Amino acid sequence: MIQRILVTGGAGFLGSYLCERLVDQGHDVICLDNFFTSQKSNVAHLLDFPNFELIRHDITLPVFLEVDQIYNMACPAAPGHYQFNPIKTMKTSVMGAINMLGIAKRCGARILQASTSEVYGDPEIHPQVESYRGSVNPIGIRACYDEGKRAAETLFMDYHRSNGVDVRIVRIFNTYGPRMHPFDGRVVSNFIRQALAGEDITIFGDGSQTRSFCFRDDLVNAIIAMMNHNDFIGPVNIGNPDEFTIRELAEQVIEISGSSSKLVQRPLPADDPTRRRPDISLAKKELAWQPEIKLADGLRQTIDWFKSIDLSDYRPPTPNYV
Repeated sequence: MIQRILVTGGAGFLGSYLCERLVDQGHDVICLDNFFTSQKSNVAHLLDFPNFELIRHDITLPVFLEVDQIYNMACPAAPGHYQFNPIKTMKTSVMGAINMLGIAKRCGARILQASTSEVYGDPEIHPQVESYRGSVNPIGIRACYDEGKRAAETLFMDYHRSNGVDVRIVRIFNTYGPRMHPFDGRVVSNFIRQALAGEDITIFGDGSQTRSFCFRDDLVNAIIAMMNHNDFIGPVNIGNPDEFTIRELAEQVIEISGSSSKLVQRPLPADDPTRRRPDISLAKKELAWQPEIKLADGLRQTIDWFKSIDLSDYRPPTPNYV
C-alpha cells in the first residue's frame, strides 16, 4: 500500500538514505529538516521526483501535516553537534517528540522513534539488552542527548498507553556509511578524514574502549522492517554485534585507505562509554533481521565516499541554532 510518510531529519546522514529507499518504494515522502547538521545535497537527487517533498522546518515548533507514517529521525546525534547547543538538543528530543506524537495522534498515524544506545549510558552489563535500564549521568556533558532520548522514549510510551498512539521504538547503535558529516565528531568520520589527509589519527584514552559499528544500509533495513511490523512496538536494539576496539578501527582505516597516518593518544572525554555492543536477539526474533555488511567492506564504501566530496561544502554548527 502506498503511504504518505513524514521523515523528520530527512536530509541527514540516515534520514536521507531512508527517504531515498521510501521514494524508490513508491511512497509519498515528506522530508522535514532544519539543516543544522544535514545537507540539502543529501536529498538534491530526490527533488525532481513527484513523490518527494522537502520542507525546511524545526520540529521544536508545531507543524500541521496529514500523514500515515512518521519516522522521527531529527536530532543531532554526534557529540560535536549535540554538545554545540545542549539545551536545543534536549528541546529537539522532547518538544520534537511531543509535536510529532501530536500529529500521529490527530492523524492516526504510526510513528517510529529513532532512539539510541546512549540510553544505556556507560553500561554495567555487556552486551546490552533492551531490559537493561542504563547507567546515565543526568548532569554530564552528554546528558542533553542521553537523557533527551530517554525522555522521548517515555513520551512515546505514555502517548501509546494514554492515547492509543501506534508507536515503534528502535535503539540505534554506532552507525557509519556514506553521507556522514565529515566534521560530526564521530570516531569513524574523524579517523577517515584524518587518514585521507595524512594527519595523525587521534585516539581518546588508550584505544581499548569498544564499539560495534553497523553499516547504514543494514540499519535502514531494520528501521523499515520495524515500522512495518504490526505486532511489536519495541524498544529493540538495532546494531552490529561485532565488537571492535577503537584502536582496531583506526588500524583498519589506515590499512584500507593506504594512509601513512600514525596513532596519537588524547585524554578520554567525560562520561565516554568504555564498552558498547548490542544484544540483537530480539531483532532477530521479531524482525528476522541481522546485519550483513562486515566492517572492512563498509569502511571501503565510506572511505570512497569521503574521497569523492569537497570538505569545504560541509558547514560547522552555526550560532543561529537556538
